[in-house]
Amino acid sequence: MSALYMIAGTLIALGVLVTFHEFGHFWVARRCGVKVLRFSVGFGMPLLRWHDKQGTEFVVAAIPLGGYVKMLDEREGEVPVDQLDQSFNRKSVRQRIAIVAAGPIANFLLALVFFWVLAMLGSEQVRPVIGAVESGSIAAKAGLTSGQEIVAIDGEPTSGWAAVNLQLVRRLGESGSVQVVVREQGSTADSPRELALDNWLKGADEPDPIRSLGIRPWRPALPPVLAELDPKGPAQAAGLKTGDRLLALDGQALNDWQQVVDTVRTRPDTKIMLRIERDGAQIDVPVTLAARGESKSPSGYLGAGVKAIDWPPEMIREVSYGPLAAIGEGARRTWTMSILTLDSLKKMLFGELSVKNLSGPITIAKVAGASAQSGVADFLNFLAYLSISLGVLNLLPIPVLDGGHLLFYLIEWVRGRPLSDRVQGWGIQIGISLVVGVMLLALVNDLGRL
Repeated sequence: MSALYMIAGTLIALGVLVTFHEFGHFWVARRCGVKVLRFSVGFGMPLLRWHDKQGTEFVVAAIPLGGYVKMLDEREGEVPVDQLDQSFNRKSVRQRIAIVAAGPIANFLLALVFFWVLAMLGSEQVRPVIGAVESGSIAAKAGLTSGQEIVAIDGEPTSGWAAVNLQLVRRLGESGSVQVVVREQGSTADSPRELALDNWLKGADEPDPIRSLGIRPWRPALPPVLAELDPKGPAQAAGLKTGDRLLALDGQALNDWQQVVDTVRTRPDTKIMLRIERDGAQIDVPVTLAARGESKSPSGYLGAGVKAIDWPPEMIREVSYGPLAAIGEGARRTWTMSILTLDSLKKMLFGELSVKNLSGPITIAKVAGASAQSGVADFLNFLAYLSISLGVLNLLPIPVLDGGHLLFYLIEWVRGRPLSDRVQGWGIQIGISLVVGVMLLALVNDLGRL
């Protein structure tokens, strides 16, 4: 079933985002009087094709990894004299800029619409209350303690842990201070705190911002009674069964499942001894933990889980917006994620963020399937993030991308004449090399995650 969700989610995501992107080019081109010869979603052999009254051929092709809008252009073939005024290359530089920019802008508008819908649907968020703070950690040095609620980071309100994580992600690889506002349990007064960073998580392969600060989010205590097992995991191989209660790990008493998680995470490829209770009897079971993750410091993996329990109502916050307020929230989230995406690319370029965080088609397909299986809200959220990524990447000033064409047209606008065909040809060759290199890097990262 998960494979079906992955295939369906990927096809829907690419279909929607590519179609909307290309429709942006198509719609503005038509408004500028350019004749559109073909509107294709996908590449390769056409599966469906039809024509409209203006002679545009619409195609759904077999390889759903992109799309294109082909316009009448003297640089690509002979144009009849009576159609020269409809040729793309005959349009003013401003019109050409508008046509090229329309694709990425369409992606940003689509993300705004998705975020608008999500804001109106609302969501349940766990209040960002600190459960524990590690001694000597960055959080401990800043005076953060158990029971405090994080209400803002760097001036941005944090309604839940997702918002906390987002604000911290923006500071990866940086030095300086993070301004945190906390509220004591049972109090209405806010207190400022300052987290000191020094090349924080610079170049980390799999950064975990909240944990790296020494913060453990509050969560209800979970009895360490196994409710599920990975069929290929270490727990199953060692003979553990659902219903087993974990009593001790290497002699250390266990009262909460989080103790197991915290201990296992730090001990990849290590043999541990679990004392369990099964059918009223206590048994010692040796387990050799596996390793998970592609970083230099992989995490230990047991391959077992426990049954979730309900959260206390006071720890859950319902966040929703009316139709008008949701527009502002959608615009804010679109802007925030666009800036974060651009900033992350900059940090990768300067080594502040590991390039292993770059994802390719395999990871996108996996996340598409997981979000589709999780529900409509999660899938819309994924589509919004992916649409923003598509918009930002296409605006990069790299020839062969929309941003590269925009760069050429802006230079033409300033100079009063276009760059020579030879210079543009060099630029396109460099652009192709860069794009292919980045695609290969992303694919290697995907295969590493497998």
